[in-house]
Amino acid sequence: MTPRNRIAKITGVLYLLVALLSAFAHFAVRGTIHVPGDAAATARNVAEHATLLRFGFAADLTQATLMIFVGFGFCRLLGHVSRNAARLLMLFVAAASATMALNLVHQSGALLVATGPSYATAFGKAGSDALVLLLLDLNAYGFLIAQIFFALWLAPLGYLAYRSGFFPKTLGVVLGIGCLGYLTDMYTRFLVPGIGAEVSPFAIVPAAVAELWLLGYVLVKRFR
Repeated sequence: MTPRNRIAKITGVLYLLVALLSAFAHFAVRGTIHVPGDAAATARNVAEHATLLRFGFAADLTQATLMIFVGFGFCRLLGHVSRNAARLLMLFVAAASATMALNLVHQSGALLVATGPSYATAFGKAGSDALVLLLLDLNAYGFLIAQIFFALWLAPLGYLAYRSGFFPKTLGVVLGIGCLGYLTDMYTRFLVPGIGAEVSPFAIVPAAVAELWLLGYVLVKRFR
């Protein structure tokens, strides 16, 4: 196995781990525990599934850390195309990972309030339930903020992939479109929340396709 091929395969495996851990934390954990607009149900879910929430916390923290190594792997693989683009890619990945890791404070705070009887004593049951919901709402918005940087890293990555000769040029274009899709999703959810949920599935499709395509390519293709 050539050094370049080894870098690609390690990067691909780490990227796959990031995808699996992210999916678990988002769908299996937050998607089942967080009930937007219902403080009592959300607090009850957190208290009853505290262990699951802790696993979700660990999964998100791990994938945010692994994402830094994914960015570094792509820099090693494609940095010869443009050092400046590779540096920009790494900067956006580092910012995204740091934002995501810091945002997990809201999730851990929700767990503390839901499982700590002192908070119910201080704020009352309704007050502590509302605080749990607020913290998980802030957690959701924090992920949207991190999405800015997860969007922006696709732009230099798409440029590097397009120019490298290792990937189909179409993939580089779709990565760039994915960047715009992620940004559209994020800004729509903040600025026009009434239609954000309806726009989101369509806005993120290009990025999802591009990242799955990229992941499959680095795992399967032989790089010389």
